[in-house]
Amino acid sequence: MKETLIAALAAALWSAGSAFAATPDVTRTEITRLLDAVEKSQCQFNRNGSWHDARAARAHLQKKYDYLDKKKLLTSTESFIERGATGSSMSGEAYQMRCPGTAVVNSADWLKAELARVRK
Repeated sequence: MKETLIAALAAALWSAGSAFAATPDVTRTEITRLLDAVEKSQCQFNRNGSWHDARAARAHLQKKYDYLDKKKLLTSTESFIERGATGSSMSGEAYQMRCPGTAVVNSADWLKAELARVRK
């Protein structure tokens, strides 16, 4: 009886852990390219009402990526954009990008356009 209970518990824990898969390699590569593009963009990044330079933007998005990756919550590059790079998890405000010579856009739109370029 005891061995059956232990085996059942072990099987349940194993199946629960396998429900969350590691981030696919192609997704890791694309996200790294997106973060590189943010850093090299010369754009400013608005987070919670304050503008930050491209280097700070990359650092912030990297932290969010690392958290989501550790929790195994990323299934695609789009899932990173949606869950980590669209807006503040604290305030709910949308992140924005302000690039030289262009209008301010939501970071999700900027990142999706950049992802389309990366995938070409």
